[in-house]
Amino acid sequence: MKEYKAEIGVIAAGPSGLSAAVQAAQMGAKVVVVEKAAAVGGAANMGMGILAVGSHYQKAQMIDISVEKAFNMFMDYTHYNVDARLIKRYFSQSAETVLWLEDMGVEFEGAFRYFPKSEATWHIVKTDTGIGPRAASFMNRALYQKALELGVTVLLEHPARKILKEDGKITGILAVGPDGEEVQVSCPAVIVCTGGAGANKKMIQELTGLEHGKEVYNFAIPGLTGDGLTMAWEAGADRMPVRIEMACDLGGGEATTSGVTNIMKQPNLLVNRDGKRVMNEDFMQNATYLSNVANHQKDKTCFSIVDSSIVKYYIKNGVDVTSLVTPDPDVSDFYEGIGMLQKNGSSNYFVADTIEELAEKAGIDGENLKQTIDDYNYFCDSRDYEFFKDPKYLRPLFKAPYYAAAVHPGGYGTVGGVRINENCEACDRFFKPVPGLYCAGADSCNIYDDSYMFLLPGNSMGYAVNTGRIAGMSAVGYVRSGRISRQEKTEEL
Repeated sequence: MKEYKAEIGVIAAGPSGLSAAVQAAQMGAKVVVVEKAAAVGGAANMGMGILAVGSHYQKAQMIDISVEKAFNMFMDYTHYNVDARLIKRYFSQSAETVLWLEDMGVEFEGAFRYFPKSEATWHIVKTDTGIGPRAASFMNRALYQKALELGVTVLLEHPARKILKEDGKITGILAVGPDGEEVQVSCPAVIVCTGGAGANKKMIQELTGLEHGKEVYNFAIPGLTGDGLTMAWEAGADRMPVRIEMACDLGGGEATTSGVTNIMKQPNLLVNRDGKRVMNEDFMQNATYLSNVANHQKDKTCFSIVDSSIVKYYIKNGVDVTSLVTPDPDVSDFYEGIGMLQKNGSSNYFVADTIEELAEKAGIDGENLKQTIDDYNYFCDSRDYEFFKDPKYLRPLFKAPYYAAAVHPGGYGTVGGVRINENCEACDRFFKPVPGLYCAGADSCNIYDDSYMFLLPGNSMGYAVNTGRIAGMSAVGYVRSGRISRQEKTEEL
């Protein structure tokens, strides 16, 4: 067995693990990171940036957002079903975290909204190709380089197998090297940062009751299999609910052009299998709201419906609503995408020459759908008496062909599972810290209750980086205080 000695052991090298390692190393600690993949960054390499509140970018852009405002928004949104002390610490630190990242070479484009109704808290990482997906990989690369500069040992292709514990205290990590040899990291403090269980279909069904690929369509990043959750629970951490970080899925993951997805996500008619409307479609731009709506329908499915006149309008004038993920209003490749879907025998996108035919193909109640469209077309000539939709989004459906796309619950992966306090100490069922055990990022992300907070975008990655830093600070404090936690000190006094 190969052995490494350290003060802090970190499990996984995503943004929370890298941030924890860098923070601890900056404070003078000897740190070893074990990562199961052959590269760092994890699922966050697909992301774009972090939440920050009160940053110098927001001040320069005259964006009126403060820690007080963001905190009150967040707590109101979650009905105080989350840890207020953790939220306050996270938000209060977030602006300084931007400076912390900039000190290691990370650049930001500025502060942005995700969609029009959200706040401009999303700090997009600057790349050499402009704003777009995978921007955060530049941040992860900078964190990794900083960790190496500070002397952090990063063991790639070393999946952790167990958190070691003696006499009630953490003593290390047992991992396996790429050659199959067992590797032990002997350390008095361990930080779990493994990113949840988004790729573990069995665990998702057991813990959430949702069947991946049928009832929920979340990103299944290879390697995110819930290992850290299991290890933390076995080491004494209390179990918290594990949830899917909801953000709707359009089309069951079927490949198509951006024009198709962009048009079918516009605030047009949305119905369930009964052919009835289910929301004010203005709010479709909030992917969490839309996912929640779909989750409460028969077969957990809704349908976005447009006709050829709406499609032609969008192709000529551009779409109504854009976001930083779909910023281009040009949807001229719509017909190309629809043709590709039809050729591939799509089971989520439907085209028909009549409303009745569309209903039959999609599995929607035909009589109800026809009545719903008649009512909706009347609203387009007057006002929406059913759900009070903004008139600028009211466009009648009258010209064939008609198009429908299935909308399902979706998400970015799992969040939550390990109980922590505002110091990111993993706590047992009696709310007492497990001596030497810490958790950051998705594994500890119990802050959304039942709905992801899309109104303050950048939350997932902002939470990961900031809780990573907090865990690093707390772990160093624990080790330097003679391996006695604050709770134990209090009890002794």
